[in-house]
Amino acid sequence: MREKNKSMIDVAVIGLALFAMFFGAGNLIFPPYLGTNAGSNWFTGFICFFIADVGLALVAILAMIKTGDVSMNGITGKLGKVPSTIINSLIVLCIGPFLAIPRTAATTFEMGVMPMFPFINSWVFGAIFFGLVLLFTIRPSGVVDVIGKFLTPALVICLLALIVIGYVNPIGEIIPTTGFDTVKEGIMAGYQTMDVLASIVFVIIIISAAKGKGYTETKSTMSIVIKSSVFAAVALFIIYGGLAFLGATTSAGGFEGYNQTALVVAITQTLIGNYGVLVLAIIVFFACLTTAIGLVSSCASFFEEQTKGKISYKAMVLITVGFSYVVSNFGISTIISIAAPILNLLYPVVLVMIILTFFSKHIKNNNIYIGAAILALLASAADVLLGFGLPFEFIRTLPFGAYQCGWVVPAIIGGFIGKCIPMSQKALMAANKRNSDVA
Repeated sequence: MREKNKSMIDVAVIGLALFAMFFGAGNLIFPPYLGTNAGSNWFTGFICFFIADVGLALVAILAMIKTGDVSMNGITGKLGKVPSTIINSLIVLCIGPFLAIPRTAATTFEMGVMPMFPFINSWVFGAIFFGLVLLFTIRPSGVVDVIGKFLTPALVICLLALIVIGYVNPIGEIIPTTGFDTVKEGIMAGYQTMDVLASIVFVIIIISAAKGKGYTETKSTMSIVIKSSVFAAVALFIIYGGLAFLGATTSAGGFEGYNQTALVVAITQTLIGNYGVLVLAIIVFFACLTTAIGLVSSCASFFEEQTKGKISYKAMVLITVGFSYVVSNFGISTIISIAAPILNLLYPVVLVMIILTFFSKHIKNNNIYIGAAILALLASAADVLLGFGLPFEFIRTLPFGAYQCGWVVPAIIGGFIGKCIPMSQKALMAANKRNSDVA
C-alpha cells in the first residue's frame, strides 16, 4: 500500500510539473479569445484547441515511448545522423534560447510588470527573472520537484480561483456569434502553441525525474511517464476549458477589439476589479517561470548529451540563461518575427516523423521517412515564403491549406516516392541494427 501511495504521489508531482512546463503565457491567452469569439460554440472551439495542442503533444510522447528510444533521436533518427542532429538542434534552440525562453521573460514583463511597475525596465526585471530560473535549474535532479511541489500549485490555485469567480458570477450571457470559424480557429490556436516540439524535449527531463525517483526499469519508467502525461492532460483540460468559458461569458458584447493579451487583462479586471492586474501578474509570472525552468533544463540536458559531456549541464544552463536574458530584451514582437518562420519549417517535419513512428513496424524502407519529411519541409517552406510575399499561393489551395497544413498531401506523396526508391546496402544495415537495438 505504501508503494502504491508513493507511486500516486510521484505521478501527481511529475504530472503537475509537466502541466506547468506546457502552460506558458501563450496557453493562457488563446482559450479566452476562442471563447469570446465562439460564444455558445465555445466548447467546440476548446475541444479543437485541446486536440491540436495537448492531444498532439501526448501523441508525440507516446511515439517516443513506442520507439524504445526516449530521446529526440527516437523521432528523427530515421532521417539519418546529420539531418537528425541538425533538426533536433534547431528545435531545441528555437524552443530554447532563440524564442521560447526569452519570450517567457518578455511576456511576464509586458503583461505582468509594466502595468504595475512602469519604472522598472526590462533589463532589471530580466536579471531577477533569470536569476530565479538559474537558481531552480542549476541542479538537474531538483527541477521537477521544485516545479511540481511548489510552483505549480501556486499557479493552479490562482487559475482555479479566477475560473471559479467567473463561473459563480459570470461577466455576461453566453450568446451565439457569427462570422467566426470555430473549428478552424481552434485548430490554428492549438497548432500555434508549438507544444508538440516542446513535448519531445520535456520528456527528456521527465524520464530523468522518473529514474531519479527509483523507476529505473524500462517498464516502470514508461508506466509512470504515461500516467504523469495523462494526469497533466486532465489538468490542462480543466484549466483550458475554464478559460474558454470565461471568454465565452464576454460574447454578449463590451469586449470587442481586444487582442488575445488585452482580453485576458480585461476579463481579470472585470472579475476582480483593481486586484485583477495583480492576480494576472502572479498567474503570468508562475506560468512563464515554470515553463522557462523546464525549457532551460531540457536545453542544457540535450546539449550536454550532444557534446558527450564536454560541455557540462551546469555550463549549458549558464550559457542558455545568459543568452536568453539578452534576447528577452528585444521584446516579444521581435523575438517572434525572428524565430517563428524556423519553427513553422520544423513543425511539419516533426509531425510527419511522429505519425510515421506509429507505423514503424510496417515501414521497412527508411526512404519513406526521408521522402515524406523532404516534401513536408518544401511545402512548409512555400507557406513561410508566402508569408513574406512570394508567389506561392498554391500552398493554401491544397487540402488542409486553410489550416496551415498544406504540407499533409505533399508529405503523403513524398512517402510514396520514397517507397519506390530502394535503400542502399549501408542504410539497410544501419536500419536493421537500430531495429535490433530497440527490440
